[in-house]
Amino acid sequence: MSAIALEGSPPRYAAWYDWVTTVDHKKIGVLYLTTSTAFFVIAGLMALLMRTQLAQPRANVVSPSTFNALFTMHGVAMIFLVVMPMLLGFANYLVPLMIGAHDMAFPKLNALSYWLFLFSGLFFLFSFVAGAPPDVGWFAYPPLTEQPYSLSASPDYWNLGLAVNSVGSILTALNILVTVVKLRAPGLTAARLPVFVWMSAVTASLLLLAMPSLTAAQVMLLFDRHLGTHFFDASAGGDPLLWQHLFWFFGHPEVYIMALPAFGIMSEVVPVFSRKPIFGYPVVVGSGVAIAFLSYLVWAHHMFAVGMGRFADTAFGASSAIIAVPTGIKVFSWLATMWGGKLRFTTPMLFAIGFLVMFTIGGISGVHFALVPIDWQTTDTYYVVAHFHYVLFGGSWLGILAGTYYWFPKISGRMLGERLGRWHFWLTLIGMNLTFMPMHIVGLMGMPRRVYTYPDLPGWGALNLTSTVGAFMLAVGEAVFLWNIWVSWRQGAPAGDNPWQAWTLEWATSSPPPPENFDRPLPPITSARPLHSEPGSVLPTSSPKVAVPQLGVLTFICSEVVFFGALVTTFVVYRHASPSGPGPGVVDVGRTALFSVALFASSATIWMADRRLAAGDDRGFLRWLVATVALGLVFLYGQLSEYARMYADGVQLGTNLFTSSFFTLTGFHGLHVAIGLVALIALAGLAWRGVYANGRHHAGALAVSTYWHFVDAVWVVVFSVAYLWTLVG
Repeated sequence: MSAIALEGSPPRYAAWYDWVTTVDHKKIGVLYLTTSTAFFVIAGLMALLMRTQLAQPRANVVSPSTFNALFTMHGVAMIFLVVMPMLLGFANYLVPLMIGAHDMAFPKLNALSYWLFLFSGLFFLFSFVAGAPPDVGWFAYPPLTEQPYSLSASPDYWNLGLAVNSVGSILTALNILVTVVKLRAPGLTAARLPVFVWMSAVTASLLLLAMPSLTAAQVMLLFDRHLGTHFFDASAGGDPLLWQHLFWFFGHPEVYIMALPAFGIMSEVVPVFSRKPIFGYPVVVGSGVAIAFLSYLVWAHHMFAVGMGRFADTAFGASSAIIAVPTGIKVFSWLATMWGGKLRFTTPMLFAIGFLVMFTIGGISGVHFALVPIDWQTTDTYYVVAHFHYVLFGGSWLGILAGTYYWFPKISGRMLGERLGRWHFWLTLIGMNLTFMPMHIVGLMGMPRRVYTYPDLPGWGALNLTSTVGAFMLAVGEAVFLWNIWVSWRQGAPAGDNPWQAWTLEWATSSPPPPENFDRPLPPITSARPLHSEPGSVLPTSSPKVAVPQLGVLTFICSEVVFFGALVTTFVVYRHASPSGPGPGVVDVGRTALFSVALFASSATIWMADRRLAAGDDRGFLRWLVATVALGLVFLYGQLSEYARMYADGVQLGTNLFTSSFFTLTGFHGLHVAIGLVALIALAGLAWRGVYANGRHHAGALAVSTYWHFVDAVWVVVFSVAYLWTLVG
């Protein structure tokens, strides 16, 4: 987007204003990439401080409390402020270009997502200024995060910062999915999509269906700490392990949220520099989908040591071993693509090969954790730390670096320096192995993770010193990388439109692309390699016959289903778990059923409103909208009066486990009803002004009605579980 000139202001302010207010997906992608790079530097400095403290036994470089804050914020930052947003930044920049679109489906929502991400990162950093940085681990296990065990605001900074970050991630995921489904160029069928686009869409699905489980857990923790509920309070019958189940239901898909886009990058880089199409394209895509599906079935392999029982351990161990199969398929596909190819060992290819080797090492050690006896012996040791760093640094980060060297010419119009790139590669590869390989050994020797110091046992000091030396070598390598970017952005060699002779659509436009992405017609898309002439025909591109706004709401509803699923499951678990106090019998089924009829009837009235809108009857549309709002208000009044009755009888949110889960579940549904009413009232106001006359803006109205139907459907489940169930037991 060109700079917006402000009247009476210097051009530099116009340029800043343009970046701050932009809705151009390319600029937002660059903002993601540069911001996450800044957070990478901060998180890296935290890692160096920790490694300095651990370089020698019984060192005293930092205090125990400072070390706790460092390892907590290093983990949070690397996951939520570096790797994940950097991969989302690549998706933001590249997905519309790779599918021949002019922008994301929801440009303003895309900008909001970035600012939520930035705010969450600044909020985390502000916690250090406030004197209460998160220091409870990136997983924030209760009861450590409950009061009175954490009286400072440390868990609250973790909770609220991550909640804001999650909202931005969910909105970005929604945007990516709708963009891929609705905005593809003619001929770009699902079977012709670049693998990176496929993996970005699969990752978006993971975000939508995994994040809400964490959000539900965060709500419960926030209520425990400040509103007197008992979800994770063992003294009141609550279960701290519930947190682990909800957290890891998000946490294991999160591993693949950080890995699948890197797999997509590999599947673009390796074929281009092997001068061959990717081997087994359908299987590569299918294995990515399989990984995403299986990632929801393995969460409890993080919990083998908590005593789930032999059957659960066996089931989750088996599923954890199975997920290695589709991952291995990808590795063999990349190897088969290189086999017999005309390999070009450019810097992107070097990092891709480094990814292949390092990620495989991490994957092999990961299979060990599927074996329960081995997991019991190695859990919470440095062997685990070594494993996930080989997966995330050796995998995700090396994939990001391969993608950076590959797409930097497209983003900047200039080439990154090859000589500095090779220095960067070798410093990174050697430094990484020096840092993390010794952790396997010291972990098997029994060194626990998350300790700020350790005794002078044989071999521990030497291995830790080696890791620290490797960490500083890594830092030098990344400094070379940042210098390469700085110099190349300012005075690098001109790249041209397609310096790698690649074949996907982002290379069909100029470098950098114009504001509208493509200023010349796209080539005919007859295969998965549209810039490489291949026989075929331009096939029609199929997509759902729903408008973009309605598809966006339907996609968002998928994440809401998971959120309410977590709350309903918690209610079912805690319905009769309270040691004393009120139980399900305190609810007034008959009275609530009466008010529920109003909500159920509102689905019929909003349906009638949709019919009137489709028929061009604006006045009829307005009348049925008003009826829907009235019925929704009746229901909301009924719920609030039921709450007032229960509170008058001493049945309150923090009374016991039943009331904690009951009021949380029904209260969040009521909140959704209130949000829906606001949207309906806004629709009514627009209809009163004649905005929907002549068939305009119908898609937005249908999106609101879709949301309202969802609110009604959720109440069917909530009313059945929280009220009708009391009639039978």
